[in-house]
Amino acid sequence: MKLPDKIYDVLKWVVMIVIPALATAYVGMAAIWGWPYAGEVSKTAAVICTLLGALLGISTAQYNKDN
Repeated sequence: MKLPDKIYDVLKWVVMIVIPALATAYVGMAAIWGWPYAGEVSKTAAVICTLLGALLGISTAQYNKDN
């Protein structure tokens, strides 16, 4: 499974920056404003980041193997 460079770059940015930042912002705001499901949101974000990170790792390994 090889991803095109553009898709790889976007997914890497989403996994490393966007999802953790959004989850952290929600958890922080939930503590301040009493929003529900802060724990569930942070755990879901961790699961999604792990899954996407694994897929990116597979793509990177395939790319390095071919080059």
